[in-house]
Amino acid sequence: MSEISKCEYRAVIKFLTLEKRSANNIYERLTNVYGDSAPSYATVTRWVAEFKRGRTSLEDDPRAGRPVEATTDDCCYAVEMLVMGDRRLKVLDVAREVGISYGSVLNILHDHLGLSKVCARWVPRLLTPVQKSFRVETCSELLGIYSANSDNVLSRIVTGDETWIHHWDPDTKQESMQWKHANSPPPRKFRTQPSAGKIMATNSTIFWDCKGVLLVDYLPHKTTMTGSYYGELLRNLRQAVKEKRRGMLTRGPLLLHNNAPAHMSLVAQAVVKDIGFEQLCHPPYSPDLAPSDFYLFRHLKKHLRGTRFGDDDELKQATESYLDSMPQEFYLTGIRELFDRCCKCVDVSHVTGDYIEK
Repeated sequence: MSEISKCEYRAVIKFLTLEKRSANNIYERLTNVYGDSAPSYATVTRWVAEFKRGRTSLEDDPRAGRPVEATTDDCCYAVEMLVMGDRRLKVLDVAREVGISYGSVLNILHDHLGLSKVCARWVPRLLTPVQKSFRVETCSELLGIYSANSDNVLSRIVTGDETWIHHWDPDTKQESMQWKHANSPPPRKFRTQPSAGKIMATNSTIFWDCKGVLLVDYLPHKTTMTGSYYGELLRNLRQAVKEKRRGMLTRGPLLLHNNAPAHMSLVAQAVVKDIGFEQLCHPPYSPDLAPSDFYLFRHLKKHLRGTRFGDDDELKQATESYLDSMPQEFYLTGIRELFDRCCKCVDVSHVTGDYIEK
């Protein structure tokens, strides 16, 4: 009902009350005439009682209470100064400091100042302006190579990295979510940590291209990845490419790996040239631009998580079984996503040059 219609209804109620009509009779007459838009029985009885007490006004009484003054310019400025001085300050603390209500502070923060409180996002490193600029240059270079002949580039890229895989890696809280009835108690589980027993899947295990996995190798226990070890893996990789990817060696594989010390060592770099691979540039501290990190490892570990493996052989078999079971489209999507991220990096970098979240 609009404000005018309210007054009209009240005028009718007042007139019928002066005729000594009962509240029940007035309600029935209003309902017969106005139907569903008529005021409720409680409203009718309340106004009948008001008019019987001598009320003459049909308007609502002015509301008592403190006038709205919490969102003045001075209050907004005070709230902004407090929050800018300590961005972790709680809303209740701001309300106490400024002397206004909790709801008024929320109104100022969201509606007037356009602020919202969010969690900090974990990043591998706080990049310097030089590193951010280099990320833009590298992504622009990769996009230039890709745009020249996308199909040829996709079929030539070989990428890889190292990662730890555990005998036991518990489900995350989100992954352990399950359906329950409204009256059922929520599921509970003990907080557990990844097992100490773990083996390292080297680049060989993760060396892959748009068609699938190329080479599997596991770093022995109590062994460190060195330039010499990595160089031997690259030679084995070349043999795997020769056997599994007919014609790729003629076209020239494009090797994409990160800037780990073993990868960039003089021994490893000499092997890269000796086996005839062309090395693509990769910006430092940029796992968000490494397909193994942002794509393959994420899916692999999600698959293994929650399963307990008895020994290394069982874990290796599960890892290789998963990698072999994935279709070619899975690996092609991972390589393509690299260039999607490069586009995002270039776009974002015009403003901040920071990491690509998704």
